Amino acid sequence: MRSRIVKSLSIAAFAASLAACSSVPLDESQSGSGAGTGGGASTGQIMDPFNPQSPLAQQRSVYFEFDSYVVPDQYRNVVEMHSSYLASNAQQRVVIEGNTDARGGAEYNLALGQRRSDAVARMMTLMGVRTDQIETISFGKERPRAHGNTEADFAENRRADIVYQR
Repeated sequence: MRSRIVKSLSIAAFAASLAACSSVPLDESQSGSGAGTGGGASTGQIMDPFNPQSPLAQQRSVYFEFDSYVVPDQYRNVVEMHSSYLASNAQQRVVIEGNTDARGGAEYNLALGQRRSDAVARMMTLMGVRTDQIETISFGKERPRAHGNTEADFAENRRADIVYQR
């Protein structure tokens, strides 16, 4: 009984921290004129992963620290946004693609990329997404987004991408 209460309080604290980290809705960050200047999807914000104007299409990557597969706090709202969409669209499926920077061996990076994609998937299931809606895969260091050798390039490649299936 006590562990159930602790779990409930932990979930409530997690939800409260996510609410505290929420960002300004994209439609409020513009000029503020015209329709849809309120917050959220109910005010005209497009929530369609296949529409380039949608936040679901624009914010698909979760970036990680070096040698880590812990989802950083700053990307929890991205995972929450996609989870909310997926939970209310049960027919929709995603593939979460784990990636790493070029440092380290191929096998190690494949394993790290898989742990990154699994971490995002685990967070999504905790937010109400069914496990049969999510597939995880690792590309390790084989699909870099940035091809340089600077820290900024490495940081751009340490990510998990949420890819919607048609």
